[in-house]
Amino acid sequence: MADNASVTIEDIRAAEKRLAGRVVRTPVLSAPALDEAAGGRILAKAENLQGTGSFKLRGGLNHVLSLTEEEKTRGVVAYSSGNHAQGVARAAKLADVPAAIVMPADAPEAKRERTARDGAEVILYDRETESREEIAGRLAKERGAKLIPPFDHPLTIAGQGTAGLELTEQAAEPIGQLIVCCSGGGLASGMGLAVREAYPDCEIVVVEPEGFDDMARSLASEQLETNTRRGGSICDALLVETPGHLTLPILRSLDAKAVTVTDEEALAAMAFALTELKTVVEPGGAVALAAVLTGKVPTKGRTTAITLSGGNADPAMLLRALKTS
Repeated sequence: MADNASVTIEDIRAAEKRLAGRVVRTPVLSAPALDEAAGGRILAKAENLQGTGSFKLRGGLNHVLSLTEEEKTRGVVAYSSGNHAQGVARAAKLADVPAAIVMPADAPEAKRERTARDGAEVILYDRETESREEIAGRLAKERGAKLIPPFDHPLTIAGQGTAGLELTEQAAEPIGQLIVCCSGGGLASGMGLAVREAYPDCEIVVVEPEGFDDMARSLASEQLETNTRRGGSICDALLVETPGHLTLPILRSLDAKAVTVTDEEALAAMAFALTELKTVVEPGGAVALAAVLTGKVPTKGRTTAITLSGGNADPAMLLRALKTS
């Protein structure tokens, strides 16, 4: 496995220049009700308000803008349950590049529709019996297209890390703790590198859905661990089989910790975000907030930054969240 030299703060700053004016500089939200519930100062980086509704546009566009003219003519291929799919599809549309996206058949319908709406070819697969990596790899090879991984690539990690650079510029106070929604670790490793550069003593915590704690187990064992299940949680944006070969060493170098939250806790966090922060967050995008609201990550006496990493929630899921709150 590569060490964290595979991605540097200079890479993230280069990505920030590349993306300037092309992605939303998302706001940092705060509210007295959130501080009171957490028992400490909470700053929420609202990547649910990013173009395409999640931070994934940053990594996808960083890739596409790095392609040569010849590579652009051959197009790109990606695999995703939805947010990376939409990010790559929008990035490809902006650059007039053909895109094919491999998505699970059980991905939220709205995510599949939005991906297709941006002109991408959507190819469905069964996440329980088929490998999205194998399907996408075969397509990329057949077409001579560039494969854009959802998290385990330096350009992806650097692109996601730009959210961390923004956060450090927006925060009016030192950040003592960063809590990040985590699937493969691209956002957590990128933001962790950027925030730790500004605040060397900042603690990094990643949050996964219960039953899909591959990153937590990998951090503990210091090797890649896998999940036995591939589906079954409402946090579809965070369901991966194993962490990345690049992201795990980065998070280990940052001495990252990990916790999990249940689907019910994610739903309660969605409802809190809607009623108290006045913003829509999808289940996977709400897990960092859930970790704070449940007290699974202590926040008393210091400033904690969290990610609201995605806002692509179906109306039925929002209704479910409000009914269970």
